[in-house]
Amino acid sequence: MVGFWYEALSYILNIADKTTQSRKCNIFHLICKIKVDNQFEDSDSIMISNENQSEEVAEGGNEMSEATLLFQGHASMRIITAEGKVIYVDPFAGDGYDAPADLILITHGHFDHTQTGLITSKNADCRTITYTEALSGGRHQSFDLGYVNVEAVEAGYNKNHDASECVGYILTFSNGAALYLSGDTSTTPQMEELADRKLDYAFICCDGVYNMDVTEAIECAKTVGARHTIPYHMIPADKTNNFDQKVAESFEVPGRIILKPGEELVLEKAD
Repeated sequence: MVGFWYEALSYILNIADKTTQSRKCNIFHLICKIKVDNQFEDSDSIMISNENQSEEVAEGGNEMSEATLLFQGHASMRIITAEGKVIYVDPFAGDGYDAPADLILITHGHFDHTQTGLITSKNADCRTITYTEALSGGRHQSFDLGYVNVEAVEAGYNKNHDASECVGYILTFSNGAALYLSGDTSTTPQMEELADRKLDYAFICCDGVYNMDVTEAIECAKTVGARHTIPYHMIPADKTNNFDQKVAESFEVPGRIILKPGEELVLEKAD
């Protein structure tokens, strides 16, 4: 914790001459919400979250170089890029759908991944990329949007999810941080190739009912080899009960992060 407060104070002093008093006060409310397993990761490397992120977006972007991910629960998340662009992935669970959308990503057509009506507003140039666009022509597509590069990757490979109708995504942000979202899936042939990508973060599903269980997901995480891995989609679809602490703790891999619904993660690029 000493390292955290030292870094926070240094940050405040560095920007003191170029920020408003209000924003300086907001910085003091940066809180550490992310639990990184101490047996794998030093506590000083924990990413911090900014509870005033929505205010930053309203003002036209943040002053950081990293994107911030809000985990909404189940497979749902909202990402606000360093440029202030708002990305929603598989809307279904949780809160935080009030920021106007710039990009909506859908991994497949099941109801617990497609509730776009929760998003209260969209910017005029908002783009929606579903598994249909992502698999156009029967091939996994890439989309360079400037503030993020979206690459569709393999997903499915079980009786509940046809690989021809499901995708995962790799999102690469302007700071170079790469985020892998497995989507609903079991082990895919492409996972072995992902190790060469040196991904910074990987969200891997592990519900064990409609997709692979924790044991298989652990092996997938080791294969993918991301710097940090976050278990998600841990139980079957339920808007009010979409996180299982025991399952999360049993997901024992190097660099594990346990992210609860409502918590944020700053997506940093490894040095």
